[in-house]
Amino acid sequence: MTKEELIARLKDIEWEDFEVKEAKSELPKNVAESVSAFANTQGGWIVLGVRQEGKHFEIQGVDNAEKLEQDFISSLRNQSKYNTLISCKQKKYDIDGHKVLAFYIYASDLKPVYFGGTLYNTFIRKGSGDQRASEAETGAMLRDQQYGIKSEQSIPETSIDMLSMESLGSFRSYVFKQPIVPLSEDCSTEELCRALNITDKDGLLTYAGLLMFGKYINVRDYVPTFCLDFIEIPGRSLEEADTRYDYRMPEQANIWDSFVIMQRRLTNMIQRPFALDAQGLIEVGDNRYFEVVREALANMVMHADYFSTFRSCVHVFTNRIEFLNAGAPPIPFEQMIGQFYTNPRNPSIAKMFRVTHIAENAGFGMNKLRSWTQLTGGATELTFQRYCTSCTMYLGKFESSNSNTNQSTESSGKKFGEKEQESVQKSNQKTTQKTTQKTTQKIIELMRKNQEISIIEIAEECGIKRDGVNYHIRRLKQQGIIRRVGPDKGGHWEIIE
Repeated sequence: MTKEELIARLKDIEWEDFEVKEAKSELPKNVAESVSAFANTQGGWIVLGVRQEGKHFEIQGVDNAEKLEQDFISSLRNQSKYNTLISCKQKKYDIDGHKVLAFYIYASDLKPVYFGGTLYNTFIRKGSGDQRASEAETGAMLRDQQYGIKSEQSIPETSIDMLSMESLGSFRSYVFKQPIVPLSEDCSTEELCRALNITDKDGLLTYAGLLMFGKYINVRDYVPTFCLDFIEIPGRSLEEADTRYDYRMPEQANIWDSFVIMQRRLTNMIQRPFALDAQGLIEVGDNRYFEVVREALANMVMHADYFSTFRSCVHVFTNRIEFLNAGAPPIPFEQMIGQFYTNPRNPSIAKMFRVTHIAENAGFGMNKLRSWTQLTGGATELTFQRYCTSCTMYLGKFESSNSNTNQSTESSGKKFGEKEQESVQKSNQKTTQKTTQKTTQKIIELMRKNQEISIIEIAEECGIKRDGVNYHIRRLKQQGIIRRVGPDKGGHWEIIE
């Protein structure tokens, strides 16, 4: 960071990786919070010698730059201060006769990083501030230390008898359609399990094998947190839906059984020619659209943290599909694009989906997800936090033809005629549109009355959740009706006439 870049940062309002401290003659007491926060997220700069008052920043400098520099670096290597060694690089600046120190804290490979000998002092970076990590976030960091390892471990006192032969048989038929494993089609179940690390060389189940094909009771005995959920919601948000959901997948025994049902349900959202075999998996037809959705689903189940209490779930709304996943990747999504990224959380589970030709290999899956917008006109949003990730795919050209009512009746065994489907579809669309228009208009009126109104206040006035407010605001911005002037705190809304 050059002197000019530092000065430019002081004029910026987005400081996700930048924190200033006054530090006139000694290290500030809260500097450890920023060190922990940057080390636990994506790294960032800590600048000493700058005083902040509201939005104004005054360069005051430090009195004894050499001593402060040594004190700071020594603290990073003091394991009675922090639980692990912390790497940094340092810079010195002379700005108008004032000495300013800057330290770049690198993201740690051994998260969580905390101080004072207690996990309670674990911090993360949220926006432009340091926040104490929640118990769930700290737990996720601890599990991430075994990223790519835990599901590969063998489970004592287990055997192939704990697997569902029905699930394994369904899976096997897909392995040998276009085989990429060096096994003959008539190989034994034991040979197949050993080759794919479902069992180890001693015949013990791995966590990957049990999770993928285990019987219901056996999976819960060893991984009580296991859950994959799938919900179809008749609206664009929970607030707009007349009922909580039209369909919710019954709890399944294992990953494979869950995947088969979720994939079958998603075919209803992507109305393209297809054929199903006896197991309910796509076999033939124009699958370009569905392959992208299936890739998102496969990514969710391959990379899930099954030892977290956070539930991995697919939410199907009338305008989008949300894949909400327990666990986060070790590097940001944007760094995976265009790269041969092959570091899944559950390597053996990922391999099982690749040998069935369901999932892509070597990082190409991320590029396939990005092709959704080009194919359908619907946006794709990828986000991640410490303990969860999400992939949202807006339905684009499929939104107008999506009918959750049709899906609901399918689950009860009833079939609508084409005219009845069209009538119900139009009725649902009109109801949703009216509700959306009323909420949108109310938000605009609230902003006219109070330009500084917050998201929380809008949610309370409209009787909807913050996610619902953010959805409406995003649409209003896209339509050029409103804009935000200034930062989240201290800024205001402006209605564009």
